[in-house]
Amino acid sequence: MSKIKCIIIEDEPLATKVLSDYISQVPFLELQASFKDAILATDYLRHHTTDLIFLDIHLPKLKGIAFLKTLGDPPAVIITSAYHQYAVEGFNLNVTDYLLKPIEFERFLMAVTKVKSTQMVRPASHESEVPKDFIFLNVQKKKVKIVFAEILFIESQREYIKVVTPKNEYISKMSTHEIEELLPTHLFKRIHRSYIISINQIDSYTAEMVEVKGVSIPIGRGYRDVLENL
Repeated sequence: MSKIKCIIIEDEPLATKVLSDYISQVPFLELQASFKDAILATDYLRHHTTDLIFLDIHLPKLKGIAFLKTLGDPPAVIITSAYHQYAVEGFNLNVTDYLLKPIEFERFLMAVTKVKSTQMVRPASHESEVPKDFIFLNVQKKKVKIVFAEILFIESQREYIKVVTPKNEYISKMSTHEIEELLPTHLFKRIHRSYIISINQIDSYTAEMVEVKGVSIPIGRGYRDVLENL
């Protein structure tokens, strides 16, 4: 299984160092970057994806909870705070765990293991060299087969995704980050934090939008070079 990529948003240097040291001790974690405020992290997330955010509550410029509310399709979030009174609000925003400072390594390990257990694991492909041309998604308590060639685009709807085909729309509880990991990269491209499109279904495009079978889909600022680099 690939490593869980993570970032730290923390304005206290000592707390950042503790978290960095803990991350380095866990084989399945990979630290991408750390930020002293949420504004810098927001700019980073426009151009990069991550699997896990360690988020402090009391941050300069933009508080942790406010930052969390701005994320349309958030990855896993573990809040790190010296204040317990924000725990209920944090869990209402679907954070994975809430760690009180000072954080013990054993408690940290419990939290990140919880994240690891919820990550979708790709099925082993060693049995056959022929790549699959479909996936099965959980749709209304059923496993539904969806052929890649039939997908027009995928739209994020908070903790769900909507997979649009010419005949049907399928709603499944997963993030666009998770579905992106399961899609062949030569057929699908993310053009927005909330949209993944099928390259073969593009009718036309500009610098701001893509037309897919009569549907106009916006191109995010951080993704405008994707189509030009096809």
